[in-house]
Amino acid sequence: MATQVISDLERGSTPSLVLDLIAERARELPDAVAVAGGDWSLAFAELETRSNQIAHLLIRRGIGVGDVVAILMDRSPLFPVVALGVMKSGAAYLPIDTEYPEARINFVLRDAQASAVFVESEARGNALAGVPSLLVDKEFSNCGTLPVSSPEVEIENETLSYLIYTSGSTGQPKGVELTHGALANLIAWHINAFSVTADDRSTLASSLGFDAAVWEIWPSLCAGASLHIPNALTRLLPEQLRDWMVQKQVTISFAPTCIAEQLMSLKWPRETALRYLLTGADTLRRYAPQGLPFEVVNNYGPTECTVVATSGIVPTEPGRDRPPSIGRVIDGMQIHVLDEGLQSVAPGTEGHIWISGAGLARGYHNNETLTLERFVSLQREDGSEVRAYRTGDLGRMAADGELEFCARADQQIKILGNRIEPQEIEFLLNRHPGVRSSAVVALEDSRQEKQLVAYLVTEDGAGGVEWSEYLGKSLPRYMVPAMFVRISELPMTPNGKLDRAALPDPATATPEPLVDESDAPQTEVEKRVSKIVCQLLGVETVSIRDNFFQLGGHSLFGAQVIARVRDGFGIELQLRQVFEQPSVELLARRIEEEIILRIQAMQASDGRG
Repeated sequence: MATQVISDLERGSTPSLVLDLIAERARELPDAVAVAGGDWSLAFAELETRSNQIAHLLIRRGIGVGDVVAILMDRSPLFPVVALGVMKSGAAYLPIDTEYPEARINFVLRDAQASAVFVESEARGNALAGVPSLLVDKEFSNCGTLPVSSPEVEIENETLSYLIYTSGSTGQPKGVELTHGALANLIAWHINAFSVTADDRSTLASSLGFDAAVWEIWPSLCAGASLHIPNALTRLLPEQLRDWMVQKQVTISFAPTCIAEQLMSLKWPRETALRYLLTGADTLRRYAPQGLPFEVVNNYGPTECTVVATSGIVPTEPGRDRPPSIGRVIDGMQIHVLDEGLQSVAPGTEGHIWISGAGLARGYHNNETLTLERFVSLQREDGSEVRAYRTGDLGRMAADGELEFCARADQQIKILGNRIEPQEIEFLLNRHPGVRSSAVVALEDSRQEKQLVAYLVTEDGAGGVEWSEYLGKSLPRYMVPAMFVRISELPMTPNGKLDRAALPDPATATPEPLVDESDAPQTEVEKRVSKIVCQLLGVETVSIRDNFFQLGGHSLFGAQVIARVRDGFGIELQLRQVFEQPSVELLARRIEEEIILRIQAMQASDGRG
């Protein structure tokens, strides 16, 4: 029988904290599946007791309220256990994407002043300078004799629950501090808005360093619903993701905009259990087609506002001449559309979007100056004041309360849902000894997909290969420009500011080569792989040494390569292998090795090896 969790906001009281709600679910539904991934799962009772032991382990190490514990893990049923254990100790958890380069990981750990970091391999832990590492498997074994009861730690609404780092305009990523009260508001709204019960089955498909994972994990578990984790490839391939969700009888799922738009275009069986497909992180440009057996919900909210600030069901109105709205403000939050003088604008008038309410972040970690700049007190019409966050977004509020996103008021970029401050990339480029100045912009390629283009004024003969490798040592893959264009000087406005509109069109400029030399494919395997890559990139030819991620490819592209290699060669590659061997030459070599291994195995089984 389903356990209905009534929203505390519906009762008109302060929302319950995540720790209390999950403890209640463990008492009510001890044997129900809480988290499942791969070939194993955890019940709610095990989630509760194991996380309690993790909390006691940290407390015995002197970690508690006010501390930060990093988690450098891939998505698995153990992640919610560790994150919950960190919060039970009173500390805040800091999720870090395992794909980040070592330099960025170490910067985040130092900047957060992390007391410890959970890792999945000893080698990874040894590479993290200055922060004690906790090997997950080893620590779980060591926890066996620790108490299974919840530790007595005073956790309040203003206690930090988690810390997430986003791209920063000052040249370094910045940490956003979110409290237990802010997280509780998100949980209460979500459970109420989507009528979540213990019968529901939701997904954890987002990268753990992306704040959407916070939204996927905690409301589901707090409602007693089960959380299901697709593998790294399935989550990036819309058709495979659809089939997996149908097979797992998923009822509520989140997908970033680029994936959600493709899921919306697929044919779905009428018997699918999916009730809601939630999306966000980028501008949704499609309306829901008629006949979908579920509702599509568009959502908007910066990291600084606990993932979601507005939400709305996407209608089936293909005749509209503008993208779907980003919905109405959620429970516990307020939206303010203001002019430059911080006065409210009339409905339908474009203005700056400010957000206030229970989900607002405490600020930026160890950065009071930036916190005071972005989180300010606004005066209401009745004379009272409210603390609000300046999003940097422009929008219009309709008379019925629906909010339309218009554009960014600054240079911030979003590519595949990833928030990018061009200044962070420019800061690093300008530190290169051969670069005098630089500018980074996002432009659409022939497939109408955004890609980063870097314009550089240089003093030496360094080229695209060197610049790409240089940035790749410090930045995530999605922040390394796909194209580098050398120019004699940056265009400036009469006021002495960069005139981004006057930067040359890359199509008419000569971009720096991203490979040392260009060769045509020679072997049959290279020719077939080259054809796959060209079709996906929408180009006529590529060099066998071209790094296709620097020609406009991305994680979704990598997943598509894997699918086509599987169909064309019968070889099942891992996504990590594509990232590590991102050229026709290297990928073809890998495929040839797999084919040889398969032939040898067949010969051995026939007794001829």
